[in-house]
Amino acid sequence: MVRKIIYTCLIGALVVVGGCQESADTEDVRIPVKVQNVALGEVEQSIFYNGDIKAEREVKVYSKVPDRIERYFVDDGDKVSKNAPIAKIAATPIEQAVRQAEAGVAAAEAQALNLKTEYQRAERLRSQDAMSQQQFDGVKAQYEAVMAQAKQAQAMLISAKSLSADATITAPISGIIAKRYLEAGDMAVPAIPVASVVQMDRVKITAEATEADLGRLAIGDPAKIIVRAYPDEIFKGRISKISPVMDPLTRMAAIEIIVANADHRLKPGMYAEIEVITGILENIIVIPRHCVIENTSLESINGRDRVIRNYFVYIVDDSSKAEQRKLDVLYVNHRLIAVTGGIKLGEELVIQGQKNLRNGSPVIIPLAGETL
Repeated sequence: MVRKIIYTCLIGALVVVGGCQESADTEDVRIPVKVQNVALGEVEQSIFYNGDIKAEREVKVYSKVPDRIERYFVDDGDKVSKNAPIAKIAATPIEQAVRQAEAGVAAAEAQALNLKTEYQRAERLRSQDAMSQQQFDGVKAQYEAVMAQAKQAQAMLISAKSLSADATITAPISGIIAKRYLEAGDMAVPAIPVASVVQMDRVKITAEATEADLGRLAIGDPAKIIVRAYPDEIFKGRISKISPVMDPLTRMAAIEIIVANADHRLKPGMYAEIEVITGILENIIVIPRHCVIENTSLESINGRDRVIRNYFVYIVDDSSKAEQRKLDVLYVNHRLIAVTGGIKLGEELVIQGQKNLRNGSPVIIPLAGETL
């Protein structure tokens, strides 16, 4: 009986000791986290868009003369000056018309010269009353008719030369040949462009802004441009145009952004990601967005249900425990959050390991160089 009592007491003691040891081990389990001190900073307020890059100016060149292309003087990518030749149209009938008009002018001028001498003689005779008025009027009428014919011949020659000049297609602006639409030997018709000329020292990007965005946008706002060809480089531009009207179907308004492109690295047709900077918040608490835990809730405001997004973080208190805080947020972008309340300057903000925490969880901060 005595042995049974002693055995029972020993078992009970072991259970008590084991339970105490397990409790002590549980309390000593601390979750490793990485922290940074809450500090002031600045954050850019931005709106993001997508768009296609276009040349600032593009002009399609057409042939006024419907005939075959005799030759091209330029190729894709060539630089051209204003009025430089692009292509020559084989306008044989027009060239023949020019030669006929030149011959007509020569004949009319020769006839006019002969009649001019006779007219001057008739004037002298009439002044001396050696010629009747009727005879003089006949000579004068003949001379004026010939002079009119000479002017008409000159006009026909000018018209023929103008058509002949149109057979040589020239660049309307200085720039770069973006594309040749035809080849030598093809038929040039007024409905099909022969080539297009672009100016690429600056490029433009057109995007669609929502009605809510228009109140935040202004001409001159800076923009950052990223293209896939140069993913590690940011190109800078500015808003140059904001449409005064909205599309009634999409409820969107077009905006245009101009970007300097002196080296021509930005090509028309490239896809661009655009970040328009609408303002900068300064001297405000700024924290990384990746350290925030986000959730949504449904709240009734003025009788209407609205989805509210809530933001939470953990800070480490003086007893090395995690304390969850709800943030008062002023602005959020894809990288940073501007905070007006919920945390204070100098507090230790958990920026890594927060997903493993609960309110009151004991934590440990690894030494510098150690990983979680």
